[in-house]
Amino acid sequence: MTSIQDRFCPKCGGPSDTDGLCANCRIKDTPWAVCDTRVISTHCPGCGAIKQVNTWTDTDLEKADLAPELARKAVHFHPDVKKRAIQVEIRDISPNRSRARLVITGTLYGEDVEKTCMVDLVWHKEQCDRCNRITGSYYEGIVQVRAEGRTISPFEMQAAANIAEQTENSLQEGGERLSFVSDMTESRDGLDITVGSQHIGLLIVQNITSALGGRYTTHPKLVGEKNGRQLFRITYLIRLPKYQRHDVVKLSRGYAEVEQEESHNIKVFDLDQGRSRAVKDEEIQKKIGNARSAETALVAYISGGMMGILDPLSGATKECRNLPWQGAKAGENVRVLRDGDTFVVMR
Repeated sequence: MTSIQDRFCPKCGGPSDTDGLCANCRIKDTPWAVCDTRVISTHCPGCGAIKQVNTWTDTDLEKADLAPELARKAVHFHPDVKKRAIQVEIRDISPNRSRARLVITGTLYGEDVEKTCMVDLVWHKEQCDRCNRITGSYYEGIVQVRAEGRTISPFEMQAAANIAEQTENSLQEGGERLSFVSDMTESRDGLDITVGSQHIGLLIVQNITSALGGRYTTHPKLVGEKNGRQLFRITYLIRLPKYQRHDVVKLSRGYAEVEQEESHNIKVFDLDQGRSRAVKDEEIQKKIGNARSAETALVAYISGGMMGILDPLSGATKECRNLPWQGAKAGENVRVLRDGDTFVVMR
């Protein structure tokens, strides 16, 4: 039996748990989920980057992975909807258009709700800011890698190229899309690296000189003006040291391996004394090679202060001084460089 305190829905006359509309009438009057009928996704055909508003973002996702998330973003829920869920089915209509069928469920005012909607996905192609600059031959600087008084070595050439690529990858992963390397050209003089921003240019020269030694200078050139601001292109000139790391040189007394070229001295590892020390450039008589290209040779015997080493080319035995710091043992291999008929044992 209904008492005067019972509450009724003023719209349908049914029982209500509030002083207003019942749950069913409130749901009927509430647009609890609204779908956009059309969504446009702009991507770059060159690199696959996606444009969101006016910002380009790199992504590794394919269209099949992007479509469901894009369709879900087309759904706008009423804030009172709980336990939201969206099931998506994608069907490609053409290369530039797909259609998504969405089954949307949730709870509203304690009742389960469900609806279905269709969303057209338009795949729009547009060249991104980075690809546009690269294809338009835009650049803000050139890094020139050279060596002081000598030809740059193949090792240094490859090392500099790897450093440039690693620097670019690091900046790209950090979101600096316009910090790119657009070209690397090898020449008889060295390596030229064309860069898309002055920031990446500076980082590349700092990383190369940190790894390979040397110094660099910057040479800006005014190329125009934009929005009242002067625009410059910068040439970064790297001069690698006269002697690269691990070069083995002949001194007035013995041999040494170059560790680092400093402002007034060259830090070397003395292969006779077994320790690092500084020498002057004029103390160096000649360069005999680089430790990276040393040969492997077998120690045939140890006798007193001498060791016999088998020549890997001729098979003949050559005697060298057996220095305490080397720790050589008969039957083991050592690394050697040749200075004419003399073997120089590496550390």
